[in-house]
Amino acid sequence: MLLALNKPYGVLSQFTPEPGSAWKTLSDFGLPPDVYPLGRLDADSEGLLLISDEPGLNTRLLDPKQAHCREYWVQVERIPSDGALAKLAHGVKIGDHRTLPCRALRLDPPPSLPPRNPPVRYRKTVPDAWIALELTEGKNRQVRRMTATVGHPTLRLVRGRIGTLDLLALKLAPGSWRELSQDEREQVFAR
Repeated sequence: MLLALNKPYGVLSQFTPEPGSAWKTLSDFGLPPDVYPLGRLDADSEGLLLISDEPGLNTRLLDPKQAHCREYWVQVERIPSDGALAKLAHGVKIGDHRTLPCRALRLDPPPSLPPRNPPVRYRKTVPDAWIALELTEGKNRQVRRMTATVGHPTLRLVRGRIGTLDLLALKLAPGSWRELSQDEREQVFAR
């Protein structure tokens, strides 16, 4: 079985709580037994999270050698220049790792998402913008580290697409989930 969850802000991508953590876990959403998340979204990230009981899907979807695309919609501080987007697209150095080339573009209009709870901080003197990053790898806090490297800290981060399966097309409210149809499952694995 392959499930899609629209993971809200403040939820860990695991079933076991962290000692002393106030974050919710996947056990709070009434998911079937014996399933596990395919990949991670940090507690402060939102969006499309796949959950399954099928062995082998993690490797098929997450190994960078498979070059399987995931798109992230990122609200950042300030308006990124074409040069900043080109740097992201060519790969940037984060720690001792250079990110793989990716697709980076401005989203105008921004994605039609419900407001986040709690809301993203708003500053009257600092504009913000939405960009899309399509990656084939997933290092720890990679998107946030990438946008910070080019001078545009992340305010809100939403995984919007896996393969060609789009979060908005699923019409899942934050915190809701459902099993994917055969057609949707094929979209997950499309390149």
